[in-house]
Amino acid sequence: MSPPAQPPLAQDQDDGFISPPAAPAAAHVRIGHIVSVSGSHAVAVLERAEEASARKADPRVQVGGVVRVQTPGAAVVGIISAISAPMPEMGGKAIDIGLVELNLTGEIFGSGGGGDGQPTFRRGVTSLPSLGDPVALVDRADLGCIFAPSGRPSIRIGSLYQDAGVPARLMVDDLLQKHFIVVGSTGSGKSSALTCILRRMLEARPTSHIVILDVHNEYAGAFGALVERITLDDFNLPLWMLNFRELCAALTSNDAYQEEEVEILGDGVLFAKKRYAEAAVGRSSLLARRLTENMVITVDTPAPFRVSDVIAYIQDELGKLERTRKITPYRRLKARLETLAVDRRYNFMFGSLTVEDTMTDVLGRLFRIPNDGRPISVIDLSTVPHEILDVVISVVSRLAFELAVWSQGTLPMLIICEEAHRYAPAQGDDAFVPTRMALGRIAKEGRKYGISLGLVTQRPSELDTTILSQCSTAIALRLSSERDQQVIRGSAYEGLVDLIDFLPLLADREAIILGQAAAMPMRVRIDDLPRADLPHNMSQRYAEKAEQAPMDRPALDAIVSRWRMTGRERLVDLAGD
Repeated sequence: MSPPAQPPLAQDQDDGFISPPAAPAAAHVRIGHIVSVSGSHAVAVLERAEEASARKADPRVQVGGVVRVQTPGAAVVGIISAISAPMPEMGGKAIDIGLVELNLTGEIFGSGGGGDGQPTFRRGVTSLPSLGDPVALVDRADLGCIFAPSGRPSIRIGSLYQDAGVPARLMVDDLLQKHFIVVGSTGSGKSSALTCILRRMLEARPTSHIVILDVHNEYAGAFGALVERITLDDFNLPLWMLNFRELCAALTSNDAYQEEEVEILGDGVLFAKKRYAEAAVGRSSLLARRLTENMVITVDTPAPFRVSDVIAYIQDELGKLERTRKITPYRRLKARLETLAVDRRYNFMFGSLTVEDTMTDVLGRLFRIPNDGRPISVIDLSTVPHEILDVVISVVSRLAFELAVWSQGTLPMLIICEEAHRYAPAQGDDAFVPTRMALGRIAKEGRKYGISLGLVTQRPSELDTTILSQCSTAIALRLSSERDQQVIRGSAYEGLVDLIDFLPLLADREAIILGQAAAMPMRVRIDDLPRADLPHNMSQRYAEKAEQAPMDRPALDAIVSRWRMTGRERLVDLAGD
């Protein structure tokens, strides 16, 4: 017995599935009948030819396949989770029994169920199968009805594992409003999968605003002219745009003197902001002067200030201190400010010779307002000093959330966090608190203001659990670590934990998609992209470097000179000795 020919799917101009055709007149291929039902699980007995030699014509049944169980009210859809033969044949006699274990996931209602004469799929099961109900393989029309439903905005990202002719689609609203995560081991295709998703999203919504926090410098070349690439060499993120918690993480030490340094920094920043505001009032028009006079300035107010004024305040306080009081916190904080101000690696924060109110310009470039045909901003973080990487990510994330709040949800935005476990870890010291708080706010409250979060990581077990729990869709590529699989297993939706067992077996660019953005958990093959659209590291390759002329002594001297210009951290420690 062979399966009937599959009808073609209805397609649109870009090969995207519109709606499933009406069910074919031919009967579905029956493979067995139900012998046990327990909650969302069922067991069926395979119906096979009596003679072993005749079984070659039987339809092939394998784990991961999709079946339908016909009940009086609807066709219950299930995924095959296990196959077994508890009584193997003996002595050449065909007495073996084949059992198929099923996870029940939803129902297909017959013609007219959706009000348009087409079969419709719905999650959940209202009419459970009973003993003896027939079990059949789904056909292409069923797969299209389940995995490519009509009437909801969706994007194609690949094809189904069960049938390459059926597109795998994600519901855009559920994907963005409820956040998503892409996980997979190194080399499994995470970056390619994310690029495919974003490209399909931009095809549907070219006016989107997407920010990619790129810690490996690999996405700038994946989107061609759609990208605004931001590097530390051509971008200024003024120090005054940091809130006080972020300033403390960047400027204070993490030892016994931290509390004193935080108090001193707070007083110095407030002094510097008020001093700048007073000077600005004298240069402003009458209207601007009235607005400034009514503004209440705090340490968290995003108002400009000069680092030199903070240093002058600390120096002035040092002159007032009695020798019986501790002067070490003042000296250390002053030394760190002076060191960072001349450190070339921090030019993007301290490098501007003049302090101006450039907040609108910074926000406009970071978040592509207006996008001018380049809806994606890729922020290259590969050269950000490690000790301040978390602060930079915290600032960008917080600004994105606050912009969404103050715009009252009129600026839909997607923040992509590459290698999210590095700066939002499950267990980390106080240095990670601002970043976890900024990303956590987006995860918990972002949907109210139109800001979405997309996480990319190879170690979901090391990611902050609060942020992870807010991701309602998981796109899981190959994962070999049992700890990481366990995290995804704990987040598996509809109870289909058996699908997670496939994660170590997936090929490159294959994924199991679970959650709200998928009509039903599915195993997919991500669409191939042109080579020019694949993400790749923009840094020079090792082989290219090896072919260059060997380094000579003058080149080494130049490196040491640059090293000494930036390696001033020891001065901070010496100031406290």
